[in-house]
Amino acid sequence: METVVLNSAFWQGKRVLLTGHTGFKGSWLALWLEQLGAQVTGFALAPPTQPSLYELARVGEGISSHIGDLRDLAALQAVVRSARPEIVLHLAAQPLVRESYRDPLGTYASNVMGTLHLLEVMREVGGVRSCVLVTTDKVYANREWLWPYREDEPLGGHDPYSSSKACCELLAQSYAASFFHPSRYAEHGLAMATARAGNVLGGGDFAADRLIPDVLAAWSRGEPVTLRYPQAVRPWQHALEPLAGYLQLAQGLYEQGPALAGAWNFGPADTDMCRVGQVVEHLAQHWPDCPGLRIEPAELHEAGLLRLDSTRARQLLGWLPRWDLQQCLAATLEWHQAWRGGQDMRSVTLQQVASYRGLA
Repeated sequence: METVVLNSAFWQGKRVLLTGHTGFKGSWLALWLEQLGAQVTGFALAPPTQPSLYELARVGEGISSHIGDLRDLAALQAVVRSARPEIVLHLAAQPLVRESYRDPLGTYASNVMGTLHLLEVMREVGGVRSCVLVTTDKVYANREWLWPYREDEPLGGHDPYSSSKACCELLAQSYAASFFHPSRYAEHGLAMATARAGNVLGGGDFAADRLIPDVLAAWSRGEPVTLRYPQAVRPWQHALEPLAGYLQLAQGLYEQGPALAGAWNFGPADTDMCRVGQVVEHLAQHWPDCPGLRIEPAELHEAGLLRLDSTRARQLLGWLPRWDLQQCLAATLEWHQAWRGGQDMRSVTLQQVASYRGLA
């Protein structure tokens, strides 16, 4: 089995359905796919924040954008039938742990039923060759141990968000076994995988209850940032890192079929595992007159330590993180300062994608 070399020649003209294209990671991925020459159809709710990367970078200019809800089966069917995608990249989700405590019913409805609707529409309509369903590193039954989790570790989920994403993994396993089994690949033609990544950083993330948006928003107001879990260790990486993995995986599934099916981890190098407080300290070094931070006791449970073993992705896909934590934070601050300076954020964002790809 050959490793997968991401290239524009493969993606040129490919019909791609991208769910969640109005979100943070989805906007970055939509722009990257546009650079690669793909024909992208996006399906998602309206941008979840104001401002949003989707609007600032004018993501809708280069794709066919459809605002809709995955819980609306008829609307999803209509878009898929019209777009006739060859490749599906499923990023749409309610992605926040604390929001899942506030609205567990909505979280499960969006994440579980939304994913189920997508799987059922793909089964019904047909024609999809490659599908990557994005979940999270939090699908594992976290034992707070020092060792990284491999793809065959037990699934779990303490909070509703994590649990809902573990449910999505089970849905994918069920549909793969029941309707898209490798033994019948010649009949259905679909190779499907799930992708698990952790805490991503990058310019254009304005979501509440996320570290970097909270830090930059507070400091921009001249206020200290409030930290709830300063000792929590997270696998930090720029959003472009797992997105590169998703693209390599989708291409590999298309070219090599079920040999690359199953679950995949996309985590940073061990050297980029650090505490929440350390990340803020790194940022503070590059923020003039930094207002600092304050600590508040945490009211809700969040994982303290969780690491991913990405050996499978390294060996079978040839995927490796390209930016270390310092480069990741530098790119994030550069994007934020460009936005504060009134620059054209579509151009800035596309330039960062090109830089990551080694084209600039």
